[in-house]
Amino acid sequence: MELAEHIYSVLFVSPAGKFADSLLSLLSGDRFSPVVTPTDAAGARRALLERSFDLALINAPLPDEFGTRLSLDICDGSGTGVLLLVRSEHYPDVTARVSPYGVLTLPRPTTAATVSQSLALLCGTRERLRRMEQKTASIEEKIEEIRLVNRAKWLLIEQLKMTEPDAHRYIEKTAMDRCVTRRAVAEGIIKTYQ
Repeated sequence: MELAEHIYSVLFVSPAGKFADSLLSLLSGDRFSPVVTPTDAAGARRALLERSFDLALINAPLPDEFGTRLSLDICDGSGTGVLLLVRSEHYPDVTARVSPYGVLTLPRPTTAATVSQSLALLCGTRERLRRMEQKTASIEEKIEEIRLVNRAKWLLIEQLKMTEPDAHRYIEKTAMDRCVTRRAVAEGIIKTYQ
């Protein structure tokens, strides 16, 4: 496994202020880019409609909602790593509510080191999710290929009165002889007989 540095896109949702400026300074351009900075949940939702993000940082409360609903919505609909920063008096209740859904929560005030460690954890989690998404896509492609090959086999059985083993062997041999995939052979058979 290679240890490569990745660049992560970030949605940073925060009302303006000194704390927001200090957090923004941690999102350097060499590791985090682009950094989109809406100041409320509505702006964040619009940004999410335009593109996906690797990470989302939400500095609650937001002007139009607290931020827990936004963090849950982001986790529910994507593989985005979410960090929710809340005032320390809200931390126990909020973390109990959102952590089962994969939202990482930090109490405010916090240190730059703690936020940096949390960002590193989110980046690692995002990479794990990315690898799982790739595996899932690969499995889905294989399942789709199996479905197509089976459809083609049944068409050969119906149209050319082949047995199932003969139809299977025909598809395999044709793919080898033509140096193409079984999927390509199956798609050709389907086009021919449907």
